Amino acid sequence: MTQTVLAIGAHPDDVEFMAAGALALLRQKGWEVHTASLTPGDCGTMTRTREEISRIRRAEGAAAAGLLGGTYYCLECDDMFILYDRPALLKVIGLIRRVRPDLVFAPSPDDYMADHENTSRLVWNACFAAGIPNIPTPGDEPFHRIPCLYYMDPVDAKDKYGVPTPADAMVDISAVLYIKTRMLACHASQRDWLLAHHGVDEYLDAMKRHGRLRGRQANCEFAEAFRQHRGHSFPLDNLLTKELGDLVRTAR
Repeated sequence: MTQTVLAIGAHPDDVEFMAAGALALLRQKGWEVHTASLTPGDCGTMTRTREEISRIRRAEGAAAAGLLGGTYYCLECDDMFILYDRPALLKVIGLIRRVRPDLVFAPSPDDYMADHENTSRLVWNACFAAGIPNIPTPGDEPFHRIPCLYYMDPVDAKDKYGVPTPADAMVDISAVLYIKTRMLACHASQRDWLLAHHGVDEYLDAMKRHGRLRGRQANCEFAEAFRQHRGHSFPLDNLLTKELGDLVRTAR
């Protein structure tokens, strides 16, 4: 039976920054790939209207997922205003039920902005709640199995206090960096936005720099880092190691 991975970010390019390499490796193993963002990234521009940039960024997210033969979903929350509330949680529960994943990637619980942290909490609780029949999501039937949940790295591999974030699974993505780079390059609007907003033109370089940092810790050229959610009722087996074998390392 084909296994399924679902990677969820707050914004359309979050997954490509932090998990596209692992997604590419799982795809090579025959996995079905799905990606999603809570928002269409409607504040990620200095020149366009919210409607214009949302349309562009949804298309960029779909193009990036398409490079792996995958499907992209946007849950249409508002950029910079992702809340842990009933409407948002129901959207994520519905997505989990629709995709029925074996493995889920979510943002770090501790990151530089609240959109990422609130998305992390929403995904965590949606994975738990997706099998509860008394939570209705019309059109999406309960999913009676809690998937393996892994948290992606925060930006710069540091929490909001500047403390380096630990990881218990380092995935060697050196062989698929070219795919990860192509996926991130699909988000051309964000290169332009970051250049205008931050005054630097290093969209792809920042991703590679992060990969090299984790690669040094994993004794390889480029790596992505994850932490597994091992709380009550969640699967404890390390599915990443089971599927990717020697490509998964522990930090030195």
